[in-house]
Amino acid sequence: MKTIRLAHLYPKLLNIYGDGGNIITLKKRCEWRGINIKIDEINISDSIGEHDIYFIGGGQDLQQIEVSVELQKHKDFLTNERERGAVFLGICGGYQLMGHYYQPHNGDRLKGISLLDAYTVAGDRRFIGNVTVETERGTLVGFENHSGLTYLQGETKPLGKVITGNGNNGNDKTEGARYKNVFGTYLHGSFLPKNIKFADYILELALGEKLEPLEDTIENMTHDSLVNKAY
Repeated sequence: MKTIRLAHLYPKLLNIYGDGGNIITLKKRCEWRGINIKIDEINISDSIGEHDIYFIGGGQDLQQIEVSVELQKHKDFLTNERERGAVFLGICGGYQLMGHYYQPHNGDRLKGISLLDAYTVAGDRRFIGNVTVETERGTLVGFENHSGLTYLQGETKPLGKVITGNGNNGNDKTEGARYKNVFGTYLHGSFLPKNIKFADYILELALGEKLEPLEDTIENMTHDSLVNKAY
């Protein structure tokens, strides 16, 4: 039986806005196909071994401070995992910490681990509402709730173009980021249950092969009902 190893990074600190639903989605879509998935929760002071997928969710600034410090201990290892082809998905605060840094309004700059060539600074306005994004792999939908403004550089490219909502910074009409198999996004709600094709894409990258389709009528109806939903 095929097995996927998934590391859920710091769920006790970064797990708001329904981010745990992303883990449930990956788990169920594996189980429905007869694929074994082993999920390890990695918390503060835990070691990290090799995994196929790494997930890190969102949190408040206070929790991000603690996680930022902890991640520095694993920066070299996680960078090597990126180069090995492991898949990363970061949501909101986790997305910010996969870049170079997050600079709050007040307080010290929070170091990221530079898996993405990106940086985030606190903005004066909070972006809250529905988001629709057009990508090369289809339409993504979700709910954003952030004041951080994220800017991409170099070979790190956006996931797509914002149709509804604000996305990375409210100015350049981009949302999310990708470099190699590292993905970041501001889409909550949870992200993957609303975007099952993207969930399957992550699993395919982790497995290195195409998946058999599932009967997704309800899931697709849910996704379609949110496309271009008023902000």
